[in-house]
Amino acid sequence: MVTLEEFKRSWLKDVQAGDPPTVELGRRFALKLVTQWLDTSDTTADFIYCDGSGDGGIDIALLDTGPEEISDTTGISGHTWYLVQSKYGSAFAGTNTLLTESQKVIETLDGKRSRLNSLAGGLLERLNNFRNSGGVADKIVLVYATENGLTENEKRTLTDIRAMGTARLGPIFDVETISIETIHARLQEMETSTAEEILNVELNAQLVPSGVDLLVGSVGLLNLYEFLKRYREQTGDLDRIYEKNVRRFLGGRGKVNKAMQNTLREAPDKFGLYNNGITIVVHNYDLADDHVTIAEPYIVNGCQTTRTIWEVFHNRLNAGGTGVNPETEAWKNNAAQGVVVVKVVKVGESGDALLQAITRYTNSQNAIREKDFLALTGDFKTWQEELAIHYDLYLEIQRGGWDSQKALQNTNPVTKQFTKHANAADLIKVYGAGWLGEAGVAFGKNPPFLPDGSVFKRIVNEAETDGGQFGAVDLYAAYLLQEATAAMGFGRGAIKQSRRQTRFLFLMVVIDLFRDVLSRASKPLHPRAISSALVKVLENEAARTALLDRAAEVIDGYFTPGSDDSVFTEPAFLNTFNSDLNAFLKWEKLGKSDVDTPRFKSALAVNKAVMGKLMGGVSERQTILTAINRT
Repeated sequence: MVTLEEFKRSWLKDVQAGDPPTVELGRRFALKLVTQWLDTSDTTADFIYCDGSGDGGIDIALLDTGPEEISDTTGISGHTWYLVQSKYGSAFAGTNTLLTESQKVIETLDGKRSRLNSLAGGLLERLNNFRNSGGVADKIVLVYATENGLTENEKRTLTDIRAMGTARLGPIFDVETISIETIHARLQEMETSTAEEILNVELNAQLVPSGVDLLVGSVGLLNLYEFLKRYREQTGDLDRIYEKNVRRFLGGRGKVNKAMQNTLREAPDKFGLYNNGITIVVHNYDLADDHVTIAEPYIVNGCQTTRTIWEVFHNRLNAGGTGVNPETEAWKNNAAQGVVVVKVVKVGESGDALLQAITRYTNSQNAIREKDFLALTGDFKTWQEELAIHYDLYLEIQRGGWDSQKALQNTNPVTKQFTKHANAADLIKVYGAGWLGEAGVAFGKNPPFLPDGSVFKRIVNEAETDGGQFGAVDLYAAYLLQEATAAMGFGRGAIKQSRRQTRFLFLMVVIDLFRDVLSRASKPLHPRAISSALVKVLENEAARTALLDRAAEVIDGYFTPGSDDSVFTEPAFLNTFNSDLNAFLKWEKLGKSDVDTPRFKSALAVNKAVMGKLMGGVSERQTILTAINRT
């Protein structure tokens, strides 16, 4: 097990590399922490950097519009603005820092700070519009990114800040804290034997023993909300309680969550009659007459239930104000009569197999399909092991895992020493954009590529007729293509303007050109064959250069104004998207047909023909095929 201090030293190496100036150091620190906390990628998330003079107390901002993969869109989908304060090292001085910096942000949001830089000013305009049109599920969350976790006194200060913010801005405001310790805690459970190091949280509930290691009964809605509050106050991270679940909170979208919201608002006393209840797995429990103290709790069934309760109750009971609202008091009296059926299951400190079985079967009544359980059934673990054995590649299943692995390697020289690594979610996105041609979706969204997402399901559910199931060779091919794409200068910081927003489109072009080469040579075209052949090509310098340079030529030419096949003359770009390039590149139909993008398809056709032309006695197509045919 990697200790927190070992993990911290490894985690900070990338942040400190090159001895950056103070502003850049703080930015790197916050960016890495936030992307791992939200499990997103800094190359695709829409971050706004305001840090510096006149930033209004906001270093980095990010708008999270929530999941977009729920088929039923009749409900409400909450959006969240995260306003990040980077407090690395000496920039954090305890409660004084929390109070001073929070006051800056609250005054900025409340329109009391006029001297803002241009980025902060533009952000404030968006935030004002957001507040004016905000729904009940929308949030503006002030996030403190610190090196170390907060002390108990500092956590109490956060409660004061939350009250101050909601009094000034309303229930749309909230505050969170994240640290390197937050990421470390998510990556590994604290396998310790001392009671002081085990997380114990009290739950006021009416429970009775039922068989071995099982408590059943009910918990009042208000008591459940107080339990979640205590959990968040002790850990600083409410989402941690769902780490063993198959999916995170889906927001208010969908009939089920919308119905729960309506019941909680209109008839909370009836909630227990309509809800299936929740299951909490724990390391241990200590049962008393009217409460139970539970050690290391995880909610494995009831994520949507408990988070919906949290959202509704938090908005009602933490809106600020010193007076008495008769309507709120009447609602609170009704809510005091509402209950949720609850099961508390003791699995012990080493009960992963039992925990996985409980998670699977307690979720079987929901609309969760088999592939939602990939993290539980071990597919990712299997791929991780195969990539390690066959390709010496460390597959990071959860962001932050590579930092933990590096720390383990540093402290334990006899363990396998990886020099290559890749994040599993990133590789799935590379594969989806390239092999499946979903470049537009990849540029615009993350949920379709996550378990239970539409593209993810297409990838992992490929039939045997496609050459076998998706596996390690596909991930390795995606890794090589990802590395090659970065080396070609594609991405947010690209020198060439044409390559700054076109990383996913480039992946799509590479596979399209490569598939044409295979087709002309009568090679198999199923996904497994493409992956195996692509590995050979990308590991051969001449073949890699021939394929990638030609793909880059397609992109560079397509994004050159005045060229014969230019994006700027695409009918859809001009008419459908009103010349908005960013929106056009997020189009789900991007590059898929001659009807939707005729200029793009024409550019591809021209370059496919060029690949067959002899240059110096050999064509690009022949160079690529030579690498494929080598044993």
